Amino acid sequence: MTDWSAVRYMRFAAERTRPSRDLLAAVPDPVRRAVDIGCGPGNSTEALLARFPDAEVTGLDNSPDMIAAARSRLPGVDFQLAEVADWANSAEAGSLDLILANAVLQWLPDHQTLFPRLLALVAPGGALAVQMPDNLDEPSHRLMREVAADGPWSAKLAGAAGARAPRHSADWYYALLRPGAVRLDIWRTTYFHVLAGAEAVVDWVKETGLRPFLAPLTEAEREDYLSRYRAGVAKAYPALPDGTLLLPFPRLFIVATAAGR
Repeated sequence: MTDWSAVRYMRFAAERTRPSRDLLAAVPDPVRRAVDIGCGPGNSTEALLARFPDAEVTGLDNSPDMIAAARSRLPGVDFQLAEVADWANSAEAGSLDLILANAVLQWLPDHQTLFPRLLALVAPGGALAVQMPDNLDEPSHRLMREVAADGPWSAKLAGAAGARAPRHSADWYYALLRPGAVRLDIWRTTYFHVLAGAEAVVDWVKETGLRPFLAPLTEAEREDYLSRYRAGVAKAYPALPDGTLLLPFPRLFIVATAAGR
């Protein structure tokens, strides 16, 4: 898959950043050392520093373009090019007050192993704070799979839906993290984003959920796929009288406070 584009990703900067602020509002004080995993272009890191201005913060991402944008945005922060899973396996247990994982862990497999490992890296009283899109059943994502299955590219895209981790319920994550947590705060919020028509929905997901579906296609196939997908989006999200539409976007939030060891 090609590298992420920080510029295109941040076309919806306000909408993408708000969940990280909502997540950080539930993180307990104090935070002295924090890591923002999957930091992207640094917008979530900026929110972290606004919430905990005295914290020593490191940002990690596997996209060179995202890391370059983050370094430009926050030149005083240590941003590193790294795979989250590799970092988690090598980091020192109990060394952090906060791990912020905003809209990243849905791209990583084996949550049954990964989540407890991340919580183990947090010192007693510190927090693992996670936000993940919970929208695989929404029309915006159901249509991705339907268009993929109903076209000349079906063989190419047979595995595209598997790029995201399997969806689990809130009680599944509660049971997984409860043994290592003294407190668990889990909630689900649906944001209703006001967008300028179906094309804006396509622009939004082209830099996230659509990436695994578009990457294997030729340029001509990509245009055909997007045309079919755009038509489906226009039917699924009817325009309001002013020409805009509301895009419901559910997200799952988890703040796990680490127990003593």
